[in-house]
Amino acid sequence: MIQPFTADPIRFVAEDGQPVLPLPERYTPALLRELHHLMLQGREFDRKLITLLRQGRTSFYSQASGMEATQIGLAKAIRARHDWVWGYYRDQVLGLGLGVPMFTLISQCLGSNTDECRGRQMPHHFSARDYNFVSASSSIASQVPPAAGSAMAQKYLGTDEITVVTFGDGATSEGDWHAGMNMAGAMGAPCLFVCENNQWAISTHIRHQTASENIHVKARAYGMPGFYVDGNDVVAVMEVCHHAAEWVRAGNGPALVECLTYRVGSHSNADADAEKSYRTRDEVNEWLGRDPIQRVENLLEHLGDPISAEERAGMIAAIHKQIDEDVLRAEAAGYPDWRIMFEDVYSDLPDHLRQQEAMLREEQGGQA
Repeated sequence: MIQPFTADPIRFVAEDGQPVLPLPERYTPALLRELHHLMLQGREFDRKLITLLRQGRTSFYSQASGMEATQIGLAKAIRARHDWVWGYYRDQVLGLGLGVPMFTLISQCLGSNTDECRGRQMPHHFSARDYNFVSASSSIASQVPPAAGSAMAQKYLGTDEITVVTFGDGATSEGDWHAGMNMAGAMGAPCLFVCENNQWAISTHIRHQTASENIHVKARAYGMPGFYVDGNDVVAVMEVCHHAAEWVRAGNGPALVECLTYRVGSHSNADADAEKSYRTRDEVNEWLGRDPIQRVENLLEHLGDPISAEERAGMIAAIHKQIDEDVLRAEAAGYPDWRIMFEDVYSDLPDHLRQQEAMLREEQGGQA
């Protein structure tokens, strides 16, 4: 049923909730409700973090609203805490789907003492050591070559792990993307490349990024299958990504999945007036009508297990409460001081850094 290089995105569920392909048996109302809750959690996480940004409690954030089905579907298609994930800076919902606690993500955004990166990484560039969730980078596509290297190591070591690397459509215009794709293809590395095609690379539409009809066809050049999926259909994303991940895990080499979706918010807080500067309100409204969360609710109603307005409101209130508690706990832990500049890099600090540390200590009033 799942074939590479389809002309249209693979879809299991229409926007009105009607199945267009037979639903696999595992998609019970219970599983769909779990997926729905994770997607709703991601949506509300966005809303609350934007509030923190406006309050000056963090300094950078990139919304994933509208892309929840792509990220949760992928998270539930792979083996969390077993496979390695090289994400990009819009993958907070992917992290939540893998089980990364909201507290971990919030701590990173705030740069508090509870941040695994100890405040060194740019806000909203998540990582989680216990979940094999590698720290994101702002440099577009820079995660792709090392992800290919990670997959090559897995092949040489003979593990049954795979590497999953995600990126936006704009990343496919970068040389790093092509280098990583080529190396993985040439070496038969167990790497799953996932393009979260939200159609806008900041202010540049995909039609100005490439002359190819879409992204997944580029897989042909690197000797791997390319799959095309409706990224707002969580069932389709989960099925296609699981199929591709297990194909990769079986030793067949890498694969590329393109998830066609849309970011309804801005690229980041740096372009908050996106509708005024580079896209139209009509376009955004059209995609708001394709809301992936609403699609799951429509499907549950079709299956006879609807989510009422009261139930939905209760879930949102509970999510907000948890986020508020996590924010206060992270802030209460305080923030790293100047000493961390000299830690965690060298086992034996070089003399010139010892001198700089002593100089700073003296400037700080002789603090130990």
